[in-house]
Amino acid sequence: MKKMRKTTSIVLASTLLFGGFHTSYALMEDGDVQVPSTVAQQKVKELPDHVPIFVQEKHAERFGSSDVNSAKAYLGTKKSEHGIQQVEENLKAKEVQEDELGMTHVRFAQEKDGVPVEGAEIIVHFNDENEVTSMNGHISDDSFLDGFETEPSLSEEEAIELAKSSVGAPDDLTYEPESELVIYPFGEDHYLTHKVNVNFMSGEPGNWYVYVDAHDGQVVDQFNALHPVEEYEDAMEGHKGVGTGVHGEHRDELHMSRVKPDKGGTMFMLADHSHEGLEGIYTYDYNTGELAENNSASFKDEYHHPAVDAHYNSEVVYEYYKDEHDRNSLDDDGMAIISYVNYGTDFNNAFWNGRHMTYGNGDGDFMVPLSAGLDVAAHEMTHGVITNTANLVYRNQPGALNEAYADIFGAIIDDENWEIGEDIMGPGAIADGRTALRSLSDPSKFPVNEAYIPYGNGDGLYPSHMDEYYDLPLHLDNGGVHINSSIINHAAYLTAQEIGRDALGQIYYRALVHYLTPYSDFQEARQVLIQSAIDLYGEGSEEALATASGFDQVGIYE
Repeated sequence: MKKMRKTTSIVLASTLLFGGFHTSYALMEDGDVQVPSTVAQQKVKELPDHVPIFVQEKHAERFGSSDVNSAKAYLGTKKSEHGIQQVEENLKAKEVQEDELGMTHVRFAQEKDGVPVEGAEIIVHFNDENEVTSMNGHISDDSFLDGFETEPSLSEEEAIELAKSSVGAPDDLTYEPESELVIYPFGEDHYLTHKVNVNFMSGEPGNWYVYVDAHDGQVVDQFNALHPVEEYEDAMEGHKGVGTGVHGEHRDELHMSRVKPDKGGTMFMLADHSHEGLEGIYTYDYNTGELAENNSASFKDEYHHPAVDAHYNSEVVYEYYKDEHDRNSLDDDGMAIISYVNYGTDFNNAFWNGRHMTYGNGDGDFMVPLSAGLDVAAHEMTHGVITNTANLVYRNQPGALNEAYADIFGAIIDDENWEIGEDIMGPGAIADGRTALRSLSDPSKFPVNEAYIPYGNGDGLYPSHMDEYYDLPLHLDNGGVHINSSIINHAAYLTAQEIGRDALGQIYYRALVHYLTPYSDFQEARQVLIQSAIDLYGEGSEEALATASGFDQVGIYE
């Protein structure tokens, strides 16, 4: 059968757990991450020196239209709020979105001489009467740009070699490294850097982003985040079959494809082309690099159980985003939904690598095959949605927001309870009381990794309030992305108790698509989620009040 053809794409990766390899967007927290020794964790403020902005307008000027020029005119009157003195020169329109409410959202990226300032974005929001309702984002004061040198001394090729060396990349890279020139705010300084993406699957898989000083070649910063683009031949005939999942569930009407190989006979593959406008849903066996296949349309033998669940759950998650949010796949443009199963040996994790989901089979004691969990699939696929919207940076509070969003939509889509991973826990874990990975309703139900205890309040449990925040350094769980996310998780749970899962999903999705930016922190999340509730349901509505109350109860205030 046709094997995947691998090409390169710069995107983030995501894992679900707390497993033993350094991949970001994991289901569980990772081990130590290589970082420069000068890096210091900040509890409330994100690492780069961005200025957080949120302005809510009550009686703003009405413009003739809701477009880039009007947004720039508005920003020109708000220089004291956002700190950009040269709006025309240093802000570039990145995207203009019109939503289902008739609102228009104009997103700008900060730049100098065409070189972007990493993660620096600001969004102006218009109502359907061309009035500005709010502006938000994270921007660097542009005074530093005066005289800032944007011509690199170091070549891209030299930077790539330095980046590969810095992360210990293997010689046989699966994908060619790629580089982009960016201005990188780090601590109190700004650096002209080559942002190099080094991606590999051998050994300990990695999707590293390395910021190499474009003048002296020093590594300013680096973090692990994990990625391939595939092509398919249109030589398959749609078919419906059946299968059995990891826990014995019967999956009927499993969409697949029937093909007739050159050698004769008929084969059935887990390739779903039944959704108009979607490239397809494809489930691969990592051991072979080929689509999961069988000589009949009944995928019931034990080896196929992980593939059956991955394929089935991918369609459920796709249909949720399509039906509830009119989102056509992870990128909203019909990109293929790809899963790999049977990854690694005794691999207790799952991850999104920017283009596909990958599921380990577990070790049979702590975990069973991770594709068994609908909430796990929803978690990983939501990381894909995040990558294609706010693109929340996978460190500190932005990274914790990233993980929280994945958990929250996992619990919305798999709506049997408010826990994540209950269907993937093995007999040993259950016997020890670990019946799930995380709980949104009661975060303190489960312990954190022992290495993290000194950085919290000493109880060693997942936090549900800012008083219990873990002040983790970057080399532990990227600054607490899987740990402090439970505070946002709990806020969402408390809100849902007042307004239900459906309204919660609408509010959180709107904020993700139209308001959040790469360096949004917890306080900004509160602000824009309340604003999203106001947009949808009105100021003073039950939904807006419940959203505010959820954050109040976990200690996140204005």
